[in-house]
Amino acid sequence: MSILVTGAAGFVGFFLSQRLLNEGHHVYGIDNLNDYYDVSLKRDRLAQLDPLPGFTFEKLDLADRNGMQALFQQKTFDCVVHLAAQAGVRYSLQNPYAYSDSNLSGFLNILEGCRHRHVPHLVYASSSSVYGANRKVPFSTHDNVDHPVSLYAATKKANELMAHAYSHLYGIPMTGLRFFTVYGPWGRPDMAYFKFVDAIARDRPIEVFNHGQMQRDFTYIDDIVEGIVRVMKTPPQTQTATDDHPSTAPYKVYNIGNNNPVSLMRFIEVIEAAMGKTAEKIMKPMQPGDVPATYADVDDLMRDVGFRPDTPLEVGIDKFVHWYRSYYQ
Repeated sequence: MSILVTGAAGFVGFFLSQRLLNEGHHVYGIDNLNDYYDVSLKRDRLAQLDPLPGFTFEKLDLADRNGMQALFQQKTFDCVVHLAAQAGVRYSLQNPYAYSDSNLSGFLNILEGCRHRHVPHLVYASSSSVYGANRKVPFSTHDNVDHPVSLYAATKKANELMAHAYSHLYGIPMTGLRFFTVYGPWGRPDMAYFKFVDAIARDRPIEVFNHGQMQRDFTYIDDIVEGIVRVMKTPPQTQTATDDHPSTAPYKVYNIGNNNPVSLMRFIEVIEAAMGKTAEKIMKPMQPGDVPATYADVDDLMRDVGFRPDTPLEVGIDKFVHWYRSYYQ
């Protein structure tokens, strides 16, 4: 297959591209290589992909309408996996326009490209943040998600609505994936686990928000990639309308989470054990836009593609710490 992967220099995009290339597919990766976090980490990911047969990379911004139009006019893709986005809840408080440019205008450019080139399947990244102020757990894709608590979450909810509209109007099979706190080697430096390990390694204190009263459904990167690959091979079909589900569009949304939330303090204990050091902790209040807990119901994913993420936290954190020590010497 010929597959477009947006955000190919990003954390998930890197691992997905690597997996697809190893399976013999052709991957056309794009990324704008912005400086939201260390660009050298993105370039080092790309350096791992460049030698692999079938990989092509272009530096391209999603919000560049002419550039995106040219890409879709010049290339033909069997599947588009759209992972590029402006990420981060807290960053959206300081830089809101970055989210409208990338996550709204950029996503519209992807949808238009898929529409005009009749792409057989679009798989795109959503987020557990869409559940916002929901109190019912575990979070189910059947729950109402009309109460986002951050601009980032609102843009991801908007992506789901935009995708459904295009799927309905033009019959394009589209699958959204709500990721739950992805972690692992080559991960994003803005994520809590990365910050914790880095601080402990440098004998600096760590900041613990909401005084540690948080839970997250930490999901290891290999599980995320396995879920994406299985979903890619299973495009949704046109549905029959019912009273409970009036849509007929070939459209689906799944949770990808570990289905096993872990308390923040337990999470820190696992990191401390892997590092062989105890962290000095600075307790802080809840940050604006954060939620106290995430917990994925993955029954639909298991039923439709036969997969449930299950990497134990201890295994995943050990692998991350090993990579961190190797990469940063």
